[in-house]
Amino acid sequence: MKIVVYAICKNEESFVDRWMDSMAEADQVVVLDTGSTDATVQLLRARGAAVTEEVISPWRFDTARNRSLELVPQDADICVCTDLDEVFHPGWRAALEKAWVPGAGQATYRYTWSFQDDGSEGVVFWYEKIHARHGYRWTHPVHEILQWAGPGQPGPTVTAEGIQLDHHPDSTKSRGQYLPLLELSVREAPEDDRNTHYLGREYFYYGRWDDCIRTLQHHLTMPTATWADERAASMRYIAKAYAAKGQMDAARNWYLQAIAQAPHLRESYTDLSMLLCEEQEWDGVLYFTACALAIRERPRTYICEAAPWGSLPHDLRAIAFYYTGRLAESLQEAKAALALSPADARLQDNVAKIEQALQANKQRAE
Repeated sequence: MKIVVYAICKNEESFVDRWMDSMAEADQVVVLDTGSTDATVQLLRARGAAVTEEVISPWRFDTARNRSLELVPQDADICVCTDLDEVFHPGWRAALEKAWVPGAGQATYRYTWSFQDDGSEGVVFWYEKIHARHGYRWTHPVHEILQWAGPGQPGPTVTAEGIQLDHHPDSTKSRGQYLPLLELSVREAPEDDRNTHYLGREYFYYGRWDDCIRTLQHHLTMPTATWADERAASMRYIAKAYAAKGQMDAARNWYLQAIAQAPHLRESYTDLSMLLCEEQEWDGVLYFTACALAIRERPRTYICEAAPWGSLPHDLRAIAFYYTGRLAESLQEAKAALALSPADARLQDNVAKIEQALQANKQRAE
């Protein structure tokens, strides 16, 4: 079985050695460099990568990915698309060979997109950028995805348990190109609900509240926007935008709609709990955080944020119990929060303060 890694890059010399070490289990590594001005190309070649230099103009991620895919030899069996800021855990090839079956189209595997400040995992979902050599093309200027372009139907997607890919990005790199590329993507494919969702989310990141609300409300009307998880995410961003505008009743209403849309996700319950915490509606905080914590299975999709699966729900409950005079319950939740984020100084201080308050109450009772 011939496995080839392919990638695009630009000015990523600091990642070369780590990445090449990680990709060493492949039979071959091919890279499209799109205009590096540092030592990226020389370092990659010195480590054995086959590097082609080519400027993509106008810039589009799908064009660059497709050009890099063209560099993969025709006799490859499996293509593994990664970026230089990503790292496989050792043993990924063996796990892939074990999972792959004749005629398979893609493989899905565990991907850690972000990490917390203490080094623990942040956003985690399952990725599908491993695929058969023939029949696939990348599409969309940004947030590009693999699409089947061959005859007939694609082969099945296999689950590659044991493959772990970690993302360690360069935080200094700008994502300023994302918004215009997303706007272009929606103009090119206005019927694509996924792109519309991403565009509305990007408007939120830019603080363009009204554009966010308008775009995501449109997303919810699209006939193809049927995935409950993503619909709930649109509703949550609408709620956040209304909250940023100071329209709290509208924000609360949209959070409740998001909960009704996808009651199996923690995010909407936690977001609403945070809003209620700001408004000091403690019983509501306790109710909705309890709903969040009752969900025990973390989804494998990208609609899965780090905070609801970390210390946040317990932290909110500790605060709510504290301000309603239930110090024993508050301490229990504060300790649960601290156990999930042991390096958090604020959570450490919360535990100490609640313990002091409990001791003071005990002394007064005596």
